[in-house]
Amino acid sequence: MNEFIDIFSSSDPESVATSVKLLLLLTVLSLAPGILILMTSFTRILIVLSFVRTSLATQSMPPNQVLIGIALFLTFFIMAPTFQEVNEEALTPLFNEEITLDEAYEEASEPMKEFMGKHTRQKDLALFMNYSGLEAPESIQDVPLTTLVPAFAISELKTAFQMGFMIFVPFLVIDMAVASVLMSMGMMMLPPVMISLPFKILLFVLVDGWYLISKSLLEGF
Repeated sequence: MNEFIDIFSSSDPESVATSVKLLLLLTVLSLAPGILILMTSFTRILIVLSFVRTSLATQSMPPNQVLIGIALFLTFFIMAPTFQEVNEEALTPLFNEEITLDEAYEEASEPMKEFMGKHTRQKDLALFMNYSGLEAPESIQDVPLTTLVPAFAISELKTAFQMGFMIFVPFLVIDMAVASVLMSMGMMMLPPVMISLPFKILLFVLVDGWYLISKSLLEGF
């Protein structure tokens, strides 16, 4: 512990620079979960995949670990251009001591704001802008992250629920059809979900559901 304190109190510029980089890295790592969930495509993807599982009524299949893993890799794939720009414009120059920490923050914010701005509804953004008492911005870069992030988050939630509704409809039709057949046969005590599950899985496989879901998510960004 004393050695750690000595590093920050050192008069050696190289040691101080290394300490600042270490502190920055720890800060980024501590904020990474929030950044991943609220400032990327992760929220929409995970909710849509959860809707797929719920509509199929397969309970824990696929398990949460699989859904989160798929959501993570799809997020990294979608966000790759944005993350690359952040790395080239902010992180690399900062580690090379070409820009200051404040300049790196501004450079990193620009591509993230551009991404979130493309997928944020004007109504949602206006809600938080008006509540904060801010004037209409000339561009998305003029919107503070404290305002843009929640607006982007509720926009993503709405989009995810819209996609979830569209996913539910065909499976709901199957459930209703099976329930009607069972009632007409006098088998009211037999749970319709138990009978409809194989048909829903068969339909999902025949239309190549995972491909269609992944395609819709990728094209949505």
